[in-house]
Amino acid sequence: MTSLTLLAAAASGAPPAWTSFIPFIGMGLVFYFFLLRPQMQQQKAQKAKIAAIKKGDQVITAGGLLGKVIKVDDAYVELELGTNVKVRAVRATIADVVQPGGAAAND
Repeated sequence: MTSLTLLAAAASGAPPAWTSFIPFIGMGLVFYFFLLRPQMQQQKAQKAKIAAIKKGDQVITAGGLLGKVIKVDDAYVELELGTNVKVRAVRATIADVVQPGGAAAND
């Protein structure tokens, strides 16, 4: 009789057990498309921007220093911060490449 009761319960229209995972799958997709994917694209663009640094570019370091690139190496970049002020920075610490001719900060 127990097998008959199980068959009757299954035939009564109860949803399959896998349907309880549908909300979790949906949340996973939303998490991927709204959080992970844009972050990965940002990281990829940042990495490409840092890889494309060349002599003469103006850059901002992670420490907030603004300098002009005077020498590029595989792992290091030599920056000119002012007249006769040169520093060597790790290439990974470059935060951004600034377009020349930008407006002054106090405008």
